[in-house]
Amino acid sequence: MLKQVFSGILAGLLVSLGGGVFLSVNDKVVGAVGFTIGLISVCYYGANLYTGRVGYLFEGKKGAVPELFLGLLGNLIGAVLAGLAMLSFKGEAARAVCDAKLALSGGSAFVRGIFCGMLIYIAVNLYRDRKTTLGILFGIPVFILSGFEHSIADMFYFAAAGVFSLQAVLFIVIVAAGNAVGALLLDRILFFAGLKKGT
Repeated sequence: MLKQVFSGILAGLLVSLGGGVFLSVNDKVVGAVGFTIGLISVCYYGANLYTGRVGYLFEGKKGAVPELFLGLLGNLIGAVLAGLAMLSFKGEAARAVCDAKLALSGGSAFVRGIFCGMLIYIAVNLYRDRKTTLGILFGIPVFILSGFEHSIADMFYFAAAGVFSLQAVLFIVIVAAGNAVGALLLDRILFFAGLKKGT
């Protein structure tokens, strides 16, 4: 159990490195490309990232659900610690990002989370099954430039902005639910279409 939490902490820290890059540049395209370091590192190390694993729950792996939520706890710890560490020099940029997020309706946040979940699933699945990072190199910038929402990255942004409100927590819960729906939906579509590897 502790191993899964620490693996989740690593994943949260790695995603936060990508988020730190995004907050550091004025050019969104450059920031979106730089963000890919997070998921590339997660995939290389096999770290327990919630958005990278939630799409595989239907595979029925023993202990998958506890591992997922232990990883999510670790993701939260890693992302918040990284955000707090960057608060003094990334706070202003992070607050601007978070203000825009909190202006979204719950429905909009959920739908944005769904599409992000699909793109993360594609990125991770291509790496897992085809051993290519192309899905990451294209999928991550696409989700960022499209304004889709990633729950773990959002944990980092809110911590870096020093925003710890009930509204922020609710936003992250809604986005995390959307991420799960998007990943699981795409997984099942691929499965029933006979396009998932091993089916």
